[in-house]
Amino acid sequence: MKATRTVSESGGLPARHIDAFLDRLRAAHYSEVTLRKKRRVLCTFSGWMKTRNIDLIDLDESAATRFMTRLIDAPRDRVQRERATLRQFLAYLRAEAIVRSPTLGGQSAIAHIYCRYLDHLRQDRGLAKNSLLVYGPFIRDFLDSHAAGDGSILPDAFDAVTIRNHLLARSKGRSSEYTRLMAVALRSFCHFLFLRGDTARDLCESVPSVRKWRQSTVPTLLTPEQQEALIATADRSTPCGRRDYAILLLLARLGLRAGEIVAIELDDIHWRSGELVVHGKGRMVEHVPLPSEVGEAIAIYLRDGRGASASRRAFLRIWAPRVGLAGPAAIGKIVRLAFARAGFSPACRGAAHLFRHGLATTMIRHGASIAEIAEVLRHRSQDSTAIYAKVAFEDLREIARSWPMAGGAI
Repeated sequence: MKATRTVSESGGLPARHIDAFLDRLRAAHYSEVTLRKKRRVLCTFSGWMKTRNIDLIDLDESAATRFMTRLIDAPRDRVQRERATLRQFLAYLRAEAIVRSPTLGGQSAIAHIYCRYLDHLRQDRGLAKNSLLVYGPFIRDFLDSHAAGDGSILPDAFDAVTIRNHLLARSKGRSSEYTRLMAVALRSFCHFLFLRGDTARDLCESVPSVRKWRQSTVPTLLTPEQQEALIATADRSTPCGRRDYAILLLLARLGLRAGEIVAIELDDIHWRSGELVVHGKGRMVEHVPLPSEVGEAIAIYLRDGRGASASRRAFLRIWAPRVGLAGPAAIGKIVRLAFARAGFSPACRGAAHLFRHGLATTMIRHGASIAEIAEVLRHRSQDSTAIYAKVAFEDLREIARSWPMAGGAI
């Protein structure tokens, strides 16, 4: 039964819009408890709008931000809940054309440049969503740190010295990998500025390089015993466990990347031919064999765990909204929870990728060639696969020179 409508039609938020919004969430399998909490937030927000004479047509992010300032000392979970509710509601109103979307003219210069840069990465360079999540924050931080008070960019921001000094300042106390990624993002942004005509020459060469020794370490990996222990932790009597079991098998048996698992859709599973369509890096689309063990786990999840959803993604969130997993980080969380249940910790960041390293290591220790491993892992260059030669310790011992002994020849 729906909660009683308490918002007046005069001023604030009309009750019909709140009810329609909650009905949309109800169809997405939000619980009634959650819906009641969201209704309370919107009713409070409606009263706040009345006291400040804010009309519905003028509703935007700035109003929501001002409303949230009253929670400066509130618990973190309450702040997150109310902010998410307002963000969802505003997106709904815009999708239904109840309030206007922000126009280009209303954007600040910084927001305009940032959006154009992301479009460049997405459309011109064809980068995956996960790459945008890596590049974007670095460039947004650069733009925000060189902003004028009116939302415009400082005149000397797009200067070789300014860009170099920004990298040096932001790299203090950071890891070499963080600094390397920031340098890559800044070079990409410099090239974008040159293509747009914002700079007279391409400043990407002015960004300092970060030294990284290729193949300097032995890849961190999971042993076959560790992989099986992690897979066994999934509770296949629950929908969540059935989903996680299928995902762990995809990692262990096929060596898929986290982003590739997230992108799997129902139409990508070819049951009759026993194949799986994988949408890999660089927009590569490949067909890989689907082992019976993995196919059976996916089928059981789809039949007994996935539930009804309009989404075509194979693996869905457990909680509402019942849509596809947000990104590779969701796979990483599933793997970290498996580590916790198994009672041991991952040896490095990127826990999901340890399965991929483990598969390559098992193959090379069973006599597979570098070319065969590159084919299974779908590496476009065998240089990416060469590092796995280091894990063939017994073979390396046969070609290693003896360590000089005391009194022996050097």
